[in-house]
Amino acid sequence: MLETYVAGGRRFRDYVLQVPLDWNNPGGPAIELFYREMVRAHLDGQQLPLMVYLQGGPGGQGPRPVGGSDRLDTALERYRVILMDQRGTGRSTPVTAQVISGFPDGDSGAAYLENFRADSIVADAEAIRRRGYQGRKWATLGQSYGGFLTLSYLSYFDNALTACFITGGLPSLEPSAAGVYARTIHRVRAKNEQFYRMYPQDRARAANLARTLAEREVLLPDGDRFTVRRLQSLGIDFGMGPGFERLHWLLEQSGDGTQLSDCLLQEVQARTSFAGNPLFAVLQEDIYGNGANGPSAFAAQAELEQHADFATDAPTLLFTGEMMFRWTFEETRLLRPYIPAVEVLAARGTHRKIYDLQKIAANRVPMAAAVYYDDMYVDAGLSLDTAKKVGGLQAWVTNEHEHDGINDPAVLRRLFAMVDEVGGPLTS
Repeated sequence: MLETYVAGGRRFRDYVLQVPLDWNNPGGPAIELFYREMVRAHLDGQQLPLMVYLQGGPGGQGPRPVGGSDRLDTALERYRVILMDQRGTGRSTPVTAQVISGFPDGDSGAAYLENFRADSIVADAEAIRRRGYQGRKWATLGQSYGGFLTLSYLSYFDNALTACFITGGLPSLEPSAAGVYARTIHRVRAKNEQFYRMYPQDRARAANLARTLAEREVLLPDGDRFTVRRLQSLGIDFGMGPGFERLHWLLEQSGDGTQLSDCLLQEVQARTSFAGNPLFAVLQEDIYGNGANGPSAFAAQAELEQHADFATDAPTLLFTGEMMFRWTFEETRLLRPYIPAVEVLAARGTHRKIYDLQKIAANRVPMAAAVYYDDMYVDAGLSLDTAKKVGGLQAWVTNEHEHDGINDPAVLRRLFAMVDEVGGPLTS
């Protein structure tokens, strides 16, 4: 154990494990895996059931709780919660531009990055469970990409689990990056229409700012050029509850678009540099690779090019969603070193298998999933198709929440109740 402390009425314990970089080569190079245990301080002496929180992403570190109330507060009413910095993130051995620059070519860089996919992440979780908790079974809570990880966990280590809860993250079991973007592009367009209905004054602000960016070079504090398409990429926030407001307040700072403040430029850089989560961009399309299901081939860019209303010079500027493009890597300083490896990954048609459809169909672990009808990131139609193919899964479809609905305590309470009503979690 690294350290233990109490904050906000919770007891924290921090740990680090050595795990193989490549789980298929356990005797090869090792990396560090950081995880944190969290429990309500007054319950610490009790033998509470365990829950591992599977963070969204890809490339997301475990949450850093602040105060005594957050998205995991409801889980702490009944569980001892384990927060993992997924490999390559946070206090685990990080993947950085400097690390990836050390590889001689794209093939070797891509081979390295393949070790940061779902199959490796769930193997890491198993190492924590077996070595840190003597093999006690535990429940999972998967938010967003954490739902992808949940189904991978069921595919590889279903005997480790007592119950699974998923919020906004039921993926297609026959994943296709192209198929995903063909669906989500329409949701992104609808979010733009909703945004401009809510803030009609921002139509002119966005147009004026785009005109300035097209006519002259504007640099962000790190030296990257602030382009129109980088401006459009701020629409990734539209899928979150306060996303419209956050973009509105940013556009408000742009005035007539001719004089851009240091504050605005710094905020744009913070939202688009990927300084803290490069794997989110690097593996964004690779998460759909499963067996021999073909290359991702920059599917988001191919889809967007079919929609003229998303052009940088369209009469109304439309913002894009959870999409990474070739230019994202070319125009972002901290992502440029990844270009050779990303191009190899995008062209690769065969991938490590992350889902076992037969095991998932035969699943007996109690499961409950929240499917957000208006989710901009994870298509509800694909999620409901998956729900029919997962044994033991109950799906709750709601239009009352966006992708971050887990922040409302009522969501987890609803999912917990759904599992309780069918007999509760399996015994650990």
